Amino acid sequence: MTADFIYLASTSPRRQELLHQIGVRFELLLPDPHEDAESLEALQAGESPTNYVHRVTMAKARAAADRLTRRGLPPAPILAADTTVAIGGTILGKPSDDDDARRMLALLSGRTHRVLTAIAVVRGSRIECRINVSRVCFGRMTRADIDRYVATGEPLGKAGGYAIQGMAARFVRRIEGSHSGIMGLPLFETARLLRADANPSPAPR
Repeated sequence: MTADFIYLASTSPRRQELLHQIGVRFELLLPDPHEDAESLEALQAGESPTNYVHRVTMAKARAAADRLTRRGLPPAPILAADTTVAIGGTILGKPSDDDDARRMLALLSGRTHRVLTAIAVVRGSRIECRINVSRVCFGRMTRADIDRYVATGEPLGKAGGYAIQGMAARFVRRIEGSHSGIMGLPLFETARLLRADANPSPAPR
């Protein structure tokens, strides 16, 4: 029997909102206290942005599958995702503090960067992964612009030090690609993966 829901292995409120937007029923499958989830996102030497986001997403998917088994939960597809920002081959992850956020935003000012989001769906022993790549062009930001934005606290916890759905939208001159992918969950690729051999029910209205 096909499950009428999926498990979401993500703490991101944006990903939850986006799944609600396309009517997918889900349950959260979050790490146990003893799991070192942050270590999965550690960058490896010489790793390209594409390889990085693929590796991290696959690691999150496998960790979630182990979690499902360990907890003895009912079987259902598992969705995991990861997003990173890159300028050329340089990966801009989540800023460690306000100064790191300022550094990242200064790099993005007046330039075009890539946002890579990988999604993986686990069904039993099979994992399928897709990567969406979008391009975002920022206008020039003054030091005062950056300081005011960092003072809001929004950059912390966000790849590249910004949230396109938030106050950073005023810096964006142009995007090419998937707005939802830049937010953290490319809905076109997500819907296609979920339709592969499972059809979660629409969420109740």
